[in-house]
Amino acid sequence: PPDPQAWNIAWRMALCGLGFALFQSPNNRVLMSSAPRERSGAASGVLSTARLMGQTIGAALAALSFHIAAGAEGATIAICVGAGAAAAAFTISALRKSGETAG
Repeated sequence: PPDPQAWNIAWRMALCGLGFALFQSPNNRVLMSSAPRERSGAASGVLSTARLMGQTIGAALAALSFHIAAGAEGATIAICVGAGAAAAAFTISALRKSGETAG
């Protein structure tokens, strides 16, 4: 709604935080454990760089969405772009995973 209550925002933020927490830790562990021990510093740097690039590009795309269409339409565009990026990442990841088990 145009004037949401604080609890209405808080439970949505908590849900997003829970999803992030359930994904981020296992993902980081798998990425770091796949690198050789002597390259763990470089792997950590790549992981941090990728995370920061994702945050930066996401913020820029959200700002662009709000610039293109003001108000609720801009938020809808930003959410749709984010959902599209998540769907593309899921598809690529699923294809990679299915290729590992088939080969």
